[in-house]
Amino acid sequence: MSNNKPMPVATEISAPFWEGLKARRLLIQQCGACAQWLFYPRRHCPACLAPDPAWREVSGQATLYSYTLTRIPTLPDFIDEMPQKLAVVELAEGVRINTTLVGLEEGQISVGMPLQPVFAEVDAKGTRLLRFTSLEQDTAALETPPVVEAVAPVEASDNRLKVDCQDQAALQALVSEQYSDWSNSLLVDQALIDAFAELSGDDYWIHTDPERARRNSPFGGTIAHGALVQVLQSRLKLALGFEITGFTTQINYGSDRLRFPAPVPAGSRIHARARLKAVELNQRGTQLTLEINTHVVGQERPSVINDLVILYQR
Repeated sequence: MSNNKPMPVATEISAPFWEGLKARRLLIQQCGACAQWLFYPRRHCPACLAPDPAWREVSGQATLYSYTLTRIPTLPDFIDEMPQKLAVVELAEGVRINTTLVGLEEGQISVGMPLQPVFAEVDAKGTRLLRFTSLEQDTAALETPPVVEAVAPVEASDNRLKVDCQDQAALQALVSEQYSDWSNSLLVDQALIDAFAELSGDDYWIHTDPERARRNSPFGGTIAHGALVQVLQSRLKLALGFEITGFTTQINYGSDRLRFPAPVPAGSRIHARARLKAVELNQRGTQLTLEINTHVVGQERPSVINDLVILYQR
């Protein structure tokens, strides 16, 4: 889950609402003069204009008034939530709240269905946002972010096709337009980005200053260095399905092409797939060009395209 998603900023008027969510309580205002329930927070009752409506705890029982499914993220940070189930719910007190539905598949959602609140924890500071789900769901399980397990690395297996580094015909047969299966996944968080910035000397704010990046970056938050994502390819176990044999030395000879088409927001997970693009036998040895595409998990557009040249020598 990205740690650069924009968070609400409490104001003097709305602070009790956000503090209530932290304590897993839903507080909304009620006018002391006419008993009108109010939402969003304000200084005066819109019905009778009486000042200083009181904050009162409510159950959060609600019905679904309207909803829409969004399949394209407004920021890259929200790719892990696609499709988002954006909704307007009507509380039992009659006020309507913009929110997000959680724990539900698309086919389980219908206008008018009863809902219950979820006090969803969204960061390490204890910030909670108000979500809703059906009455059948376990709200406790939806209150904390899911733990995203890394995909297990692809283990070497005797079932992989073994090809001698000088068997040109067999090597040419591996050249393909089809990509391999996905590798294991890897978390690229702010701590890793900061460590690379210190090591490389590239501490430009778009990588290292989350607050400024949220304000000024076209990506809505900090992003990983392209060079960092390229280097991390070494930690991604590619599921190539073949093994080169018969060599004494394997050398990373460089890249024929290196591009960074899409950002990797801080907090994203990446994985990769590859294909054998070209084979050349020459006096230096056997040269393979492996096209490796690294993606943010869930994104179709690659973040790094690297035509890696590997030289095998006997």
